[in-house]
Amino acid sequence: MTAAIQRRLDIPEPQKAEQTELRPDLNRAHVRFIGLGKTYNGQQGPVAALHGIDLAIQRGEVFGIIGRSGAGKSSLIRTINRLEQPSTGRVLIDQVDIGDFDEDRLVALRRRIGMIFQHFNLMSAKTVWQNVELPLKVAGVPKDKREKKVRELLELVGLQEKHKAYPAQLSGGQKQRVGIARALVHDPEILLCDEATSALDPETTQSILGLLREINQRLGLTIVLITHEMAVIRDICDRVVVLEHGRVVEQGPVWEVFGNPQHEVSKTLLAPLQHALPEELQSRLRAQPQSAEAAVVLRLQFTGSATDEPDLAALFAALGGRVRLLQGGVERIQGHALGQLLLAVAGSALGAEELRQRAGNWAQQVEVLGYVV
Repeated sequence: MTAAIQRRLDIPEPQKAEQTELRPDLNRAHVRFIGLGKTYNGQQGPVAALHGIDLAIQRGEVFGIIGRSGAGKSSLIRTINRLEQPSTGRVLIDQVDIGDFDEDRLVALRRRIGMIFQHFNLMSAKTVWQNVELPLKVAGVPKDKREKKVRELLELVGLQEKHKAYPAQLSGGQKQRVGIARALVHDPEILLCDEATSALDPETTQSILGLLREINQRLGLTIVLITHEMAVIRDICDRVVVLEHGRVVEQGPVWEVFGNPQHEVSKTLLAPLQHALPEELQSRLRAQPQSAEAAVVLRLQFTGSATDEPDLAALFAALGGRVRLLQGGVERIQGHALGQLLLAVAGSALGAEELRQRAGNWAQQVEVLGYVV
C-alpha cells in the first residue's frame, strides 16, 4: 500500500515483524485470507460456515468464487469489508490486518471497497441521479464535486439520459448499472459483486459483464465476484476458487479449472456447460461392434494445456477411414483451447485402442465410448 493510501485510510505502516511472517511470494496480494474461519450461532448450536480459508487475490484481477448454496461464498466475500467479522484467522488488505479496525477506520475502509448486489438495493423514491449521489452526500462531499462525480459515473455506465428516471421506470440491467455507478462513487480499489447478474436475463448479463470488464481494465479495480453461474466465471474472471462446506476444494486460473476440473463439486458445477452425450446416440451405442460397418465413437477432451486449436484435417487423416463429427466444439478461454469432440470413425485399418492412442496426439484426453452402426 502506498503511503498516500495509508494516510487516507488512517492505517499505520505495517510492522516489519508482520512482513517477515508473510510468504514473500504473497506480499503483492491485494486481499489475503489467512486461516479464516466463521462460525454462526444457530438454534441447534454453533454452525461453521468457513474453515481455514487461505487465499490470495492479486491487485487488478477479476477473482471468482463459486460453490453450491450454503458453501460459504457470501460469508467469505463479506469479511473483506467487515460486514462479517471472522471468528478465526485474518483478512489482510495490502498486508494490513483489518481485524482490529475501530468504527472510524472501518468507515474509511468501506469507502475504498464498493459493493453491488443481486437485487440492486436502490431507493425507489429517489431518481437515478439521487441514488448515485446519496453516498457522496452522506460523506459530506461538496455539491459541485458531487455533481461532477455523478455525471462522470452515469456516463461511464451509459445512463446519462436516465438521470431523472426512478427505479420503477428502469429495466433490470439499467438498475444494476445504477448500482454499479453508486458502488464507484468513492473511487474504490476493490469492487465486490454479490450474485450481481443472477436476476438478469442472458443478454443483459453479457452487457453487465462487459461493463465490469471495462471498469476493471480502465480503472484498474480488483473485482471479487461470487456467483453460481459458471458462464459468468468463464466470461470475465481471471482466477476462480471453488468452495464446498466452507472449505476451498479447488482453485486456479479459469482455463485450468474449467478445462480439467479435479474435484467432484467442480465437475458438478461445470456439467451444464458440457455437451452431454445425445440421448439418440446413447441408445445406439454398443460396447462391442455389431457388424463390420460399425464405427468407433471417440470422445476427445481439450483441457487447455495446448494453446493452439486442434488441426482437424490432420487429425482426421491420421485416424483414417471415414470420420464424422457427431457433436462438440472448442472455445478459447484466456488464450487456451478448451472443449470436446465426439467422433465416429468407420472403415479405418486401426483398432479402437490404436485410434485412441493416435487421437491422443491432438487431444489431452481421449476415451473410446463404444460402437455405432
